[in-house]
Amino acid sequence: MSRVLRIYISAGEPSGDAHAAAVVTALKRRLPEMSVEALGGPDLEAAGASVLDRMEQFSVVGFVEALWKLPAHLRLLGRVRRALQARRYDLVILVDYPGYHLRVAAEAAAAGIPVLYYIAPQMWAWAPGRVRKLAAVRRLAVILPFEEAFFREHGVPATFVGHPLKDRTAPLPRADARRRLALDPARPVLGLFPGSRAQEVKRLWPAFRDAAARIIAARPDVQVVVAATPRGRYPAPGAIRLHMGDPLTVFAAADAGLCKSGTTTLEAALADVPMVIAYRLNPVSFAIAIRMLQVPHVGLVNLIAGREVSPELLQGAVTPAALANAVLPLAVIWVNHIGVDRMMGYGLKFSNGFDWTHLGVRKRRFAGSNAA
Repeated sequence: MSRVLRIYISAGEPSGDAHAAAVVTALKRRLPEMSVEALGGPDLEAAGASVLDRMEQFSVVGFVEALWKLPAHLRLLGRVRRALQARRYDLVILVDYPGYHLRVAAEAAAAGIPVLYYIAPQMWAWAPGRVRKLAAVRRLAVILPFEEAFFREHGVPATFVGHPLKDRTAPLPRADARRRLALDPARPVLGLFPGSRAQEVKRLWPAFRDAAARIIAARPDVQVVVAATPRGRYPAPGAIRLHMGDPLTVFAAADAGLCKSGTTTLEAALADVPMVIAYRLNPVSFAIAIRMLQVPHVGLVNLIAGREVSPELLQGAVTPAALANAVLPLAVIWVNHIGVDRMMGYGLKFSNGFDWTHLGVRKRRFAGSNAA
């Protein structure tokens, strides 16, 4: 009788939890008897993993913020180290979250347990010299097409597996999405996407909210809805509608978006939503990050396009007036419902010749769905 495969999968923040859950779901279709233990959250739990440690107490963004959580991470690493040394697992799968996961990878390798790292650290943007820290990884599964060549050139066995967005269900037609959100299908919609982490929401929400108020004052016909999360707090929303469900519905309903930097920008682009990108960190974390940055943009959609296709506002530039002034020029799109590629001339081509299909995704808005 064959022994049951034992897997440890680790995800330290909400998007990683969702991606890890999709991996577990796919694996269980092939190996229904396998045992999965995890660091994760509600998505991994729903996928059938036994969550030993909840990610909510560890998830942070930024260098200074990570220091505050260092003691908790060290205690967690000690527990995981002991389990690895006891050969409790046959495979370790790490999802994003490099500050902690690079240390777990080293511990697993020292214990002789193979490591699959899914969603590579963005070392091409921040620290090419740190690629050596991936020496403990048996296989790197990357989600951006240029990453495979980058990591292989640096000696890391990497495979491009396509972007996880390709597995998302097709969005609703715009009019249906608006009805589901109790919005008027005939009036334009601005979507707010301040992030899924409590930290991100806390830093971005006041500016997003006040920018939306300015936009409504200039364009009273505009409806505003925020893709909210139970982890965030959204004080004094005023006329802004909060949607706690799948953010895909908000993307489907929106004519334009105010987005935090990250995967959110890709989701907006794939939904044909023109956007303004914003991000804030702790001031010290930002000062460190901006000095380490080795690429010309922070917005993922701009990095993939190889040029600025969406304006970026960072740190002190994230003010209600600046955000509103950046969003309001998109009003012509709201009026005419013109596809983002044609109106903004995005083209959305990779600088090295890739286009969206090379991400393993395609735009799913079908003919006529842009019309209200």
